[in-house]
Amino acid sequence: MTQPDCLFCRIVAGEIPATVVRETETTLAFRDIAPKAPVHVLVIPKEHYADVVALGAADPALAGQVLNTVADVAAAEGLDGTGFRVIFNTGASVGQTVFHAHAHVLGGVEMDGDLTG
Repeated sequence: MTQPDCLFCRIVAGEIPATVVRETETTLAFRDIAPKAPVHVLVIPKEHYADVVALGAADPALAGQVLNTVADVAAAEGLDGTGFRVIFNTGASVGQTVFHAHAHVLGGVEMDGDLTG
């Protein structure tokens, strides 16, 4: 189910443009508009879940499809051989600003142990 006020649901619906890098029947991957690394792609389920915990509890298979799309994006972006970071923020206190489950795929630069990406 989509949420009419959700930014990512509106991107899925085509109401807001995005630079799509991969799309499947159940997932969408697009470039972050404020990248924190040379490669910064967001991977979302097309169906609305507030965060990764809600997604995993309601539809583990879809959560797996999101991770499969993460792997496909990393390979397509040339990161699978050099490494990449995947971040799911869950809750406002740790930086989640869009409450639609999404993975950040970051790479293309040497990253230290700082978990902020």
